Amino acid sequence: MTFSESVRTCLRDKYATFSGRASRSEYWWFFLAVTLAGMVLFGLMFLLGGGLDQFENNQGGIFATTSGAILGIVLLIFYLAILIPSIAVAVRRFHDRNLSGWWYLGLIVLGFVPFVGFLASLAIIVIAVLKGTPGPNKFGPDPLGAGDAEIFS
Repeated sequence: MTFSESVRTCLRDKYATFSGRASRSEYWWFFLAVTLAGMVLFGLMFLLGGGLDQFENNQGGIFATTSGAILGIVLLIFYLAILIPSIAVAVRRFHDRNLSGWWYLGLIVLGFVPFVGFLASLAIIVIAVLKGTPGPNKFGPDPLGAGDAEIFS
Protein backbone atom coordinates (compact mmCIF):
# COMPACT_ATOMS: atom_id res chain seq x y z
CA MET A 1 0.00 0.00 0.00
CA THR A 2 1.40 3.41 -0.92
CA PHE A 3 1.55 6.55 1.18
CA SER A 4 -1.45 8.23 -0.45
CA GLU A 5 -3.55 5.03 -0.45
CA SER A 6 -2.91 4.54 3.27
CA VAL A 7 -3.85 8.10 4.19
CA ARG A 8 -6.94 7.99 1.96
CA THR A 9 -8.01 4.64 3.43
CA CYS A 10 -7.64 5.82 7.02
CA LEU A 11 -9.19 9.27 6.58
CA ARG A 12 -11.91 8.66 4.02
CA ASP A 13 -12.74 5.01 3.54
CA LYS A 14 -12.27 3.72 7.11
CA TYR A 15 -12.39 6.87 9.25
CA ALA A 16 -14.14 5.18 12.20
CA THR A 17 -13.99 1.53 11.12
CA PHE A 18 -12.79 -0.62 13.99
CA SER A 19 -13.48 -3.95 12.28
CA GLY A 20 -11.26 -5.70 9.79
CA ARG A 21 -7.50 -5.69 9.49
CA ALA A 22 -4.81 -3.15 8.60
CA SER A 23 -1.50 -4.05 7.03
CA ARG A 24 1.77 -2.78 8.43
CA SER A 25 2.19 -0.38 5.52
CA GLU A 26 -1.27 1.12 6.04
CA TYR A 27 -0.56 1.70 9.74
CA TRP A 28 2.95 3.08 9.39
CA TRP A 29 2.26 5.32 6.35
CA PHE A 30 -0.69 6.83 8.20
CA PHE A 31 1.44 7.28 11.34
CA LEU A 32 4.11 9.03 9.24
CA ALA A 33 1.55 11.34 7.59
CA VAL A 34 0.06 12.36 10.96
CA THR A 35 3.53 12.93 12.43
CA LEU A 36 4.70 15.05 9.49
CA ALA A 37 1.51 17.13 9.44
CA GLY A 38 1.75 17.70 13.19
CA MET A 39 5.40 18.71 12.92
CA VAL A 40 4.63 21.22 10.15
CA LEU A 41 1.76 22.77 12.11
CA PHE A 42 3.80 22.80 15.32
CA GLY A 43 6.77 24.41 13.54
CA LEU A 44 4.58 27.08 11.94
CA MET A 45 2.99 27.81 15.30
CA PHE A 46 6.37 28.52 16.88
CA LEU A 47 7.68 30.42 13.86
CA LEU A 48 4.70 32.73 14.03
CA GLY A 49 5.06 33.33 17.73
CA GLY A 50 3.02 30.62 19.34
CA GLY A 51 5.68 29.79 21.91
CA LEU A 52 5.12 30.68 25.55
CA ASP A 53 8.16 32.96 25.61
CA GLN A 54 6.53 35.08 22.91
CA PHE A 55 3.48 35.64 25.09
CA GLU A 56 5.55 36.45 28.18
CA ASN A 57 7.94 38.89 26.48
CA ASN A 58 5.49 40.18 23.84
CA GLN A 59 8.17 39.92 21.16
CA GLY A 60 7.01 40.17 17.58
CA GLY A 61 3.95 42.29 18.30
CA ILE A 62 0.30 41.38 18.32
CA PHE A 63 0.45 39.67 14.88
CA ALA A 64 3.01 37.12 16.03
CA THR A 65 1.12 36.15 19.16
CA THR A 66 -2.30 36.10 17.48
CA SER A 67 -1.23 34.04 14.47
CA GLY A 68 0.73 31.66 16.69
CA ALA A 69 -2.29 31.23 18.95
CA ILE A 70 -4.56 30.60 15.97
CA LEU A 71 -2.16 27.95 14.66
CA GLY A 72 -2.10 26.43 18.14
CA ILE A 73 -5.88 26.10 17.97
CA VAL A 74 -5.60 24.63 14.46
CA LEU A 75 -3.07 22.12 15.82
CA LEU A 76 -5.48 21.16 18.61
CA ILE A 77 -8.35 20.74 16.13
CA PHE A 78 -6.08 18.66 13.86
CA TYR A 79 -5.21 16.24 16.65
CA LEU A 80 -8.83 15.98 17.77
CA ALA A 81 -9.91 15.24 14.19
CA ILE A 82 -7.19 12.61 13.76
CA LEU A 83 -7.87 10.88 17.09
CA ILE A 84 -10.63 8.51 15.92
CA PRO A 85 -8.89 7.33 12.71
CA SER A 86 -5.64 6.86 14.66
CA ILE A 87 -7.35 4.61 17.20
CA ALA A 88 -9.25 2.80 14.43
CA VAL A 89 -6.13 1.97 12.39
CA ALA A 90 -4.31 0.83 15.57
CA VAL A 91 -7.21 -1.48 16.46
CA ARG A 92 -7.25 -2.86 12.90
CA ARG A 93 -3.47 -3.38 13.17
CA PHE A 94 -4.01 -5.39 16.37
CA HIS A 95 -6.67 -7.38 14.51
CA ASP A 96 -4.09 -8.21 11.86
CA ARG A 97 -2.03 -9.82 14.63
CA ASN A 98 -5.18 -11.73 15.69
CA LEU A 99 -5.51 -9.65 18.88
CA SER A 100 -8.66 -7.95 20.06
CA GLY A 101 -8.88 -4.17 20.04
CA TRP A 102 -9.44 -4.38 23.78
CA TRP A 103 -5.73 -5.21 24.10
CA TYR A 104 -4.97 -1.82 22.56
CA LEU A 105 -7.27 -0.11 25.06
CA GLY A 106 -5.64 -2.01 27.91
CA LEU A 107 -2.16 -0.98 26.79
CA ILE A 108 -3.26 2.65 26.44
CA VAL A 109 -4.66 2.60 30.00
CA LEU A 110 -1.45 0.98 31.25
CA GLY A 111 0.40 3.82 29.52
CA PHE A 112 -0.77 6.16 32.27
CA VAL A 113 0.83 4.07 35.01
CA PRO A 114 4.32 5.30 35.94
CA PHE A 115 7.16 3.02 34.76
CA VAL A 116 4.65 0.49 33.35
CA GLY A 117 3.63 3.02 30.70
CA PHE A 118 6.99 2.75 29.00
CA LEU A 119 6.62 -1.01 28.67
CA ALA A 120 3.05 -0.64 27.41
CA SER A 121 4.25 1.81 24.74
CA LEU A 122 6.96 -0.63 23.70
CA ALA A 123 4.37 -3.41 23.47
CA ILE A 124 2.21 -1.30 21.13
CA ILE A 125 5.23 -0.57 18.92
CA VAL A 126 6.29 -4.24 18.84
CA ILE A 127 2.79 -5.40 17.93
CA ALA A 128 2.57 -2.75 15.19
CA VAL A 129 5.94 -3.83 13.75
CA LEU A 130 5.30 -7.59 13.73
CA LYS A 131 3.93 -9.23 10.62
CA GLY A 132 0.22 -10.03 10.60
CA THR A 133 -1.14 -13.53 10.68
CA PRO A 134 -1.09 -15.04 7.18
CA GLY A 135 -4.44 -15.86 5.65
CA PRO A 136 -7.80 -15.11 7.18
CA ASN A 137 -8.22 -14.91 10.93
CA LYS A 138 -11.24 -14.24 13.17
CA PHE A 139 -11.15 -10.52 12.24
CA GLY A 140 -11.28 -10.95 8.48
CA PRO A 141 -9.27 -11.78 5.38
CA ASP A 142 -5.58 -11.02 5.06
CA PRO A 143 -5.19 -7.39 3.86
CA LEU A 144 -2.20 -8.48 1.76
CA GLY A 145 -4.16 -11.29 0.13
CA ALA A 146 -1.64 -13.95 1.22
CA GLY A 147 -4.40 -16.49 1.86
CA ASP A 148 -5.64 -16.29 -1.75
CA ALA A 149 -2.62 -18.20 -3.12
CA GLU A 150 -3.65 -21.35 -1.22
CA ILE A 151 -7.04 -21.41 -2.95
CA PHE A 152 -5.60 -21.71 -6.46
CA SER A 153 -2.76 -24.13 -5.70
